[in-house]
Amino acid sequence: MANLNPNISTDDAPMRPVIRQLDEAAVNRIAAGEVVERPASAVKELVENAIDAGARRVMVEVAHGGKTLIRVTDDGCGMEADDLPMALSRHATSKIDGSDLLNIHSFGFRGEALPSLGSVGRLSITSRASDAAHMIRVTGGTHEAVRPAALNTGTVVELRDLFYATPARLKFLRTDRAEMQAISDVVKRLAMAEPSIGFTLKDVTEGERTTFRVDPESGDLFDALRGRLTAIMGREFTDNALLIDADREGLNLTGYAALPTYSRGSAVAQFLFVNGRPVRDKLLIGALRAAYMDVLSRDRHPAAVLFIGCPSERVDVNVHPAKSEVRFREPAVARSLIVTGLRHALAEAGHRASTTVADATMQAFQPAHEERAPLSHDAPRVYQMDRTGQQRGFAPIRQMHEPAPQWAAPSARVDEAVIESDGPLGAARAQVHENYIIAQTPRGIVLVDQHAAHERLVYEKLKKQMAENGVARQALLIPEIITLGPDADRLLDHAEELARFGLVIEPFGPGTIAVRETPAILGEINAEAMLRDVLDELADLGDSQTLQARVEAVLSRVACHGSIRSGRQMRADEMNALLREMEATPLSGQCNHGRPTYVELKLADIERLFGRT
Repeated sequence: MANLNPNISTDDAPMRPVIRQLDEAAVNRIAAGEVVERPASAVKELVENAIDAGARRVMVEVAHGGKTLIRVTDDGCGMEADDLPMALSRHATSKIDGSDLLNIHSFGFRGEALPSLGSVGRLSITSRASDAAHMIRVTGGTHEAVRPAALNTGTVVELRDLFYATPARLKFLRTDRAEMQAISDVVKRLAMAEPSIGFTLKDVTEGERTTFRVDPESGDLFDALRGRLTAIMGREFTDNALLIDADREGLNLTGYAALPTYSRGSAVAQFLFVNGRPVRDKLLIGALRAAYMDVLSRDRHPAAVLFIGCPSERVDVNVHPAKSEVRFREPAVARSLIVTGLRHALAEAGHRASTTVADATMQAFQPAHEERAPLSHDAPRVYQMDRTGQQRGFAPIRQMHEPAPQWAAPSARVDEAVIESDGPLGAARAQVHENYIIAQTPRGIVLVDQHAAHERLVYEKLKKQMAENGVARQALLIPEIITLGPDADRLLDHAEELARFGLVIEPFGPGTIAVRETPAILGEINAEAMLRDVLDELADLGDSQTLQARVEAVLSRVACHGSIRSGRQMRADEMNALLREMEATPLSGQCNHGRPTYVELKLADIERLFGRT
């Protein structure tokens, strides 16, 4: 070939690189970088193998955060002597035959974990399937011969000195405590997926300390799962979680999702499973966030444990070697299943709020030991506090029953006769600080924030009207032309959905969109900025809630301004009408920002405050 540049001699031209075949040890170490990112990754692979082997109990023992020792013991089916060398060969597996990579019903199937671990650490496998047990060792990719061993049943896999063969990887590991926490998280996720299996995690760095243990659960699917989640996430979660069981176009959604008033400051309490496999999928996380969109503020996160079941051919789990990502054949169906399933469950919960609200209220009550100013004899009063918690005077309690003549003042206002109610929120008895309603129930009392409660009621009415009549549109005199390049086609695919919320777009040449109508409720908007926000959300989550969120945010503000204001005195019939409407309205247990609208205090809790129990 002629030299095209006369200023460069052929002697100075770069040498052509030579293509070489990597040896097996190098291939395994490269694969280990994908499969085994840290000790928790190794634990995940080994425990999944134990589950696939039919184990009923799995024990995990680690030292120094898994850096020096990981030992997984199970009572599964075990392996014969001839199986051990094959198990350490790349892409050797008993779980699939390779003919159909979509028909996968096990955790593992790639045949990469054991050879990868053996290439970067000191690995030994002891197993017994029939009359005798055998063991094999592999160190840095070098195999030893199979030899007899002593073992009652099942398999013991022991990995020592992880990454000793690749010391550079050790520098990227975190502290022993952080790695141990990651291992604990992995074991807990797998324990959620398999309630019928017992799991034990021990730290054997110095002595032996059990850090996590759950026994096999019995009962039906939901009872077993509830018992397992109570053991792992605590009774507070299961007491305040809704049972989820929904179907859509061949996909099934089960699990538990917490009430909005039981929310978290981060997404640490979100666990998603597809066909029993723990996954971290942006599509599913986005759907979970969308389901709680108008019942939580942006800085709060829902708590949920959800299982999606579907035919194996409708989901691809062979997306990444770590198998933590999946790809659905119909992602829109999976997303819609989560959104509609959770919203339906939340709506059915009605006015229910989490018990943790009452618990926090009880903790806020403290016996008063300091000297208080004497109460005036004009009327029964309570201390009125400012926003800093400092006393700033007194405010009267408005009575709804005949006051006792010994101490009630003639000027105290008396409302209508006592109204009885069998409703969950009881009958109103008084209004304090012109903002809080006190209602009596057969089991205790209910404190209601009248403004927050009415705000939710008005908001739900506005949303219902919008769903029935659609979003009013404002036609632009001159269509706004926006050039988006290749992203325009992605946006046009969602044109019908955008039109439901009042944004009408049409193609206007290659890579260009014409905006002809905008939601009237939003007033004058920057259409280009909104469309780019929608595109960003589509790229990140596969779906967008930006426009719907903006429309509903305006409805929320309208509801806020149109609801009962703080400081307004209410008659008995008004207060009881508000309570009855709350009982009949979905999501009335929290305001539009996720804060509780009422607190229920049990009579037993009140009696405990006064030492009567």
